[in-house]
Amino acid sequence: MNADKDLIIIGGGPGGMAAAQYGARANLKVLVIEEMAPGGQALNISDLENYPGISDPVSGFEFAQNMAKQAEAFGAEFLTASAEELKKENELFYVKTTAGTFTAPAVIMATGTRQKHLNIPGETEFSGRGVSYCATCDDPFFRDKKILVVGGGDSACDEVSFLSNLSDKVVIIHRKERFRAQKALAERVINNKNIEVRFNTVLKEITGDSRVKSVVLEDTVTGKIKKEKMDAVFVFIGSLPQTSLIPEIRKDNGGFVVTNQRMETEIPGLFAVGDLRATPFRQLIVAAGEGAVATHCASQHIDDIKGMRYI
Repeated sequence: MNADKDLIIIGGGPGGMAAAQYGARANLKVLVIEEMAPGGQALNISDLENYPGISDPVSGFEFAQNMAKQAEAFGAEFLTASAEELKKENELFYVKTTAGTFTAPAVIMATGTRQKHLNIPGETEFSGRGVSYCATCDDPFFRDKKILVVGGGDSACDEVSFLSNLSDKVVIIHRKERFRAQKALAERVINNKNIEVRFNTVLKEITGDSRVKSVVLEDTVTGKIKKEKMDAVFVFIGSLPQTSLIPEIRKDNGGFVVTNQRMETEIPGLFAVGDLRATPFRQLIVAAGEGAVATHCASQHIDDIKGMRYI
């Protein structure tokens, strides 16, 4: 079997980087393909405070940088490129990228997710002009401004807490009567004096001129609609799995990849980890653990192909 690498990891988030570290430590030739900077959505975290062993909060950027350095120190190789096609012929996977085609007997998909959009009038028109999907990316523009946050999960509560450090005029709306975020995160938002919480409320339209100037909100209980001045809208309503490279793979109703407990898909040698995978809990620690499991099992798969598995 003549392959470029032993293991190719598509996606450089926490799951992918943990997989790279464990693979390199197992003496595998590992290539991580990431189209942007290593870290994935972890880069959007302002203060990471719930990762075991990290007692003092660190930024998601710092956390990701350390993971990448650690993987590289063990011998993993990182390539900045976009993966365009994935196919398997005999025992080898071929990964076509913008920097060439690479082969390996095992591939770990760690492509993660992208933010869902509301698909309402004004959202696309004002994207980058007051509408944002990343608080830590765009926060300098909205200091002391009136900010609307849409969402009720962990990401929404984490991001609105961050924004409340920049302005005392932050409003968060959620379509349900309570947050679905972890209890500690939700309570932190509810008790924050800089945040006004409005449940049973949805955003219907975003208006403005060159930038966002106002929003149209609806009370889902009374049906009352009102227009309100607002300088920015941050949307955190969930995410969509990035599965374009593996359209034929089995997925759940939400489009997330289904695996067994070994992180194996139905295609031998193809694994999935992190936010891409169907799981009841999406957190950095979960993704990192899945990456370690996937690499361990990928190593066994490679040994099977070579007829070298230890029994």
